[in-house]
Amino acid sequence: MAKITLKGNPINTVGNLPEVGAKAPCFKLTATDLSEKSLKDFAGSKLVLNIFPSLDTPTCAASVRRFNQLATELNDAKVLAISKDLPFAHARFCSSEGIENVIDLSGFKCSGSFGKDYGLEIVDGPLAELFSRAVVVVDEEGKVIYTQQVPEIVDEPNYDEVLAALK
Repeated sequence: MAKITLKGNPINTVGNLPEVGAKAPCFKLTATDLSEKSLKDFAGSKLVLNIFPSLDTPTCAASVRRFNQLATELNDAKVLAISKDLPFAHARFCSSEGIENVIDLSGFKCSGSFGKDYGLEIVDGPLAELFSRAVVVVDEEGKVIYTQQVPEIVDEPNYDEVLAALK
């Protein structure tokens, strides 16, 4: 169980992020067109899973904007923006913000499996049942090569570390 904070107040997740070197857990999430996407749909690509509580918070929105910028420099990697926001909210946000370089995915109907399998579902506090802020990088063969559980949920991820993991 990861111990993180929300504005300094302790909260917990259901577990820990996958171990570096482990096979990334399979997932099924919903795209903005309401199609189902799984890890297998991205086979052969490096992936940056930018996971966050909700697009309707300033830090989450900032991280999606920043990863959208970074995605233009990542020719061999795809960036997935993942939260429990409805697919419609993802589509609205990306349309209004000009976000075109990330793939938005929603865990709204994954029955908690993504959050539990990746160890990042929040189990207590005001954000219970949402995803914590985390980044998981997966290589072309589906192996986890980097993880980052952001310790304070109102902070952005360390983008430099994510970029370094992709090199």
